[in-house]
Amino acid sequence: MYPAELVKPMREHLTQVGFEELHTADAVDSTIAKGGTTLVVVNSVCGCAAANARPGAIMSLQNDKKPSNLTTVFAGVDREATDKAREYMIPFPPSSPCMALFKDGELVHMLERHHIEGRPAELIAENLIDAYNEHC
Repeated sequence: MYPAELVKPMREHLTQVGFEELHTADAVDSTIAKGGTTLVVVNSVCGCAAANARPGAIMSLQNDKKPSNLTTVFAGVDREATDKAREYMIPFPPSSPCMALFKDGELVHMLERHHIEGRPAELIAENLIDAYNEHC
């Protein structure tokens, strides 16, 4: 577990633009069950989350079509919620950061760490926007 004061600004990077933090398995289940489209960002303390994943997710929201639900779990902090979110992401192996788009509870798009690491935030945003335009 990471200290709360360390992850606070990393959490706020997403929550200040409207992402809802999910801290429990029940919260993940109820959010995925809402229907519509849900983006789940598995946040982390790594450099590629700060430089690529979080900025890319935020940039992707500058699109006419976007997910109905914006959510995040924090790997290494919200273990229960992260484990539950990853169950919904099967068959993809656990990675952080990563992003998954669900439509009516079904996984329809996935960005794993290897799609994020070393790629600019703009490219990640474009990838998500393409998914939003198709599924939202």
